Amino acid sequence: MITEIGVELGDGRLLHVYDTGGDGPVVYWHHGTPNIGEPPEPLFAASDRLGIRWIAHSRPGYGASAPAPGRSVASVAADAAAVADALGVRRFAVMGHSGGGPHALACAALLPDRVGAVVSISGLAPFEPSTASGFDWYAGMADGSLSTLRAAREGRAAYEQHLKGATGEEDIGFLPADWDALQSDWAWFDRIVPAALVMGPAGLIDDELAGSGAWGFDPAAVAQPALLLHGAADRMVPSTHSEWLAGRLPAAELRIVPDAGHITVMRHAAEALEWLAAHP
Repeated sequence: MITEIGVELGDGRLLHVYDTGGDGPVVYWHHGTPNIGEPPEPLFAASDRLGIRWIAHSRPGYGASAPAPGRSVASVAADAAAVADALGVRRFAVMGHSGGGPHALACAALLPDRVGAVVSISGLAPFEPSTASGFDWYAGMADGSLSTLRAAREGRAAYEQHLKGATGEEDIGFLPADWDALQSDWAWFDRIVPAALVMGPAGLIDDELAGSGAWGFDPAAVAQPALLLHGAADRMVPSTHSEWLAGRLPAAELRIVPDAGHITVMRHAAEALEWLAAHP
């Protein structure tokens, strides 16, 4: 059973918060883009077996959470700390998928005394011009994903114009198996995406701008055990992003899943929960 509450922050904003309850180890879920914060139902069998308590919030602008224009990825750490305080939780692990991956890393980097371990699944690396490090941030992306992130890199006006021109037919990088998963074991996504946009695109816009802009923290500050899980065939966020991160996080383990895409890699997320349980 999931309890849903509103948590008011010091600046008066309200976050929509989710809590499965229990007295077991806590995993703070960081949702993808665009999703709401509802913990991932397809993982409940595994989390029940491990005794895990999920907590989460919808990021600003999604669902019933008030917008916070101009937020960075780093902004999530203060929000997560406030939510954990409101729920009486001191220490927790963090797990994020897709757009939630960078936010999970932010909590680990900026709340080192509270976060014990982190899992990022299909997550972006911070933007770097390819001339700076040899890492081509856009390489391997499907056209729809690439054009979205290029527009976000140009700023709010360009990204809003990009959204207006979207037809819904763009190749965003999903494999046929990803689409199949969205109709079967991971159909949960098809319920939470519309819920994320019920109040408009504010959350989506701010997520894309934050993820493609300056994150506000250095991933190398993530000293905790970190698992980076990625599908080798992901064309939305290529696995080179997790490979780049793995080379910079001091205690990172990289798992590249052959033939898995952006969604089908979530079929291995239960194994990631087991990894978290082994890294309290």
